[in-house]
Amino acid sequence: MSKNYIPWIDPEKLEFPPVSEAWDEPNGILAAGGDLSEARLIEAYCHGVFPWYNEDEPILWWSPNPRCVLKPADLKVSKSLRKTINKKKYAITFDHCFSEVISACATGREAADSHSSGTWISAEMKQAYIGLHQSGYAHSVECWLGKQLVGGLYGLAIGKVFFGESMFSRENDASKVAFATLCEKLTIKGFELIDGQVYSPHLETLGFTLIERSEFVASLKNLTNKREKSIFNRSLIF
Repeated sequence: MSKNYIPWIDPEKLEFPPVSEAWDEPNGILAAGGDLSEARLIEAYCHGVFPWYNEDEPILWWSPNPRCVLKPADLKVSKSLRKTINKKKYAITFDHCFSEVISACATGREAADSHSSGTWISAEMKQAYIGLHQSGYAHSVECWLGKQLVGGLYGLAIGKVFFGESMFSRENDASKVAFATLCEKLTIKGFELIDGQVYSPHLETLGFTLIERSEFVASLKNLTNKREKSIFNRSLIF
């Protein structure tokens, strides 16, 4: 739907406009304003919406069409990545240093990641997602070479969906090894979907595919209807 204005969110309410009202160009912009409170962020993700905006700009909320998704069990592992994994060069941890991971994503993200600029992970965004981590919703995967943090990613786990946010890599295949390990764990725990948000060639190499936004949002109703965070508790899943 093409519009001449972006609706502003009522700060007293958590509701978002229907995602069908998102703009066609730029693809997926839905609303502006509001805040990054835990309640609003969880509401957003469960309805196929996420924040993405530059520092010193109003908060912008997006729901692009189509949506880039992956079933954890359908991860594509290339021959070169399999070779790296088999070498056991890296050690992988989970929820070990969330703050360091999100900071690294803000300053050293892969150019092939879903968003083209790292500036959107502002201090305000970091604080909000660190709060979600402390509440048990946001999680990090860390890739280590010796004692050096060389790659990783973070995202949210709600119901049976992992909403990927960002990844970074300082060594060859570091973030991919972290992601492959995450997919293995998510499969074991019965997670059914990983949201990659926006298409990129990098995500396509990992097996992500595009589906219609309406299909994605419909699936969220079933997969996030129980918004427990306990199933992804750091002491249980990893």
